[in-house]
Amino acid sequence: MKHSDILDILRSNKTVFSYKDILLSSGEKKPSLLNRRLCHYTQNGMLYHIRKGIYAKDKNYDRFELATKIFTPSYISFETVTGKAGITFQFYGKIFVASYQTKEITCEGQIYSFRTVKDEILINDSGIEKKENYFIATPERAFLDIIYLNKDYYFDNLSPLNWDRVYEILPVYGGNERIAKTVKRLSK
Repeated sequence: MKHSDILDILRSNKTVFSYKDILLSSGEKKPSLLNRRLCHYTQNGMLYHIRKGIYAKDKNYDRFELATKIFTPSYISFETVTGKAGITFQFYGKIFVASYQTKEITCEGQIYSFRTVKDEILINDSGIEKKENYFIATPERAFLDIIYLNKDYYFDNLSPLNWDRVYEILPVYGGNERIAKTVKRLSK
């Protein structure tokens, strides 16, 4: 990894980089050499080390971007999205992420709550928006994700939902009858 490689990384619109991102962009053939250079760049303040294998330009990185870099593939969903849309009123302070495993990680005071969804659901992009550097569920997809994982969940305000969009996304869940019945009951 040459000095120009780190400058290319710093000029990109990303705020968070995985080790793999840096390895691929640098073209470095020797991981041990890349590790020494990353150590040098973090010691000199050119990169900020967030956690093992994840770096940022500085401490002002995008926390949603970090959330989707910890486990890939993943997308922001659940109460993070429904809370922002006004569907749920409870403030959790956590960032909820759909992923291939369930785990809670605290990083620099922020709690990231990963929840497992089946691979077929995780990789289906219906109701998932691509932001600049991460993926996030629409309110309708987040609503369905919550129903998928919870049998009895109370939603404070369903008026922000576009019910046509909810029904368009519903097949992602593989014809799950419980989810379909819940959606039908709540959409009345």
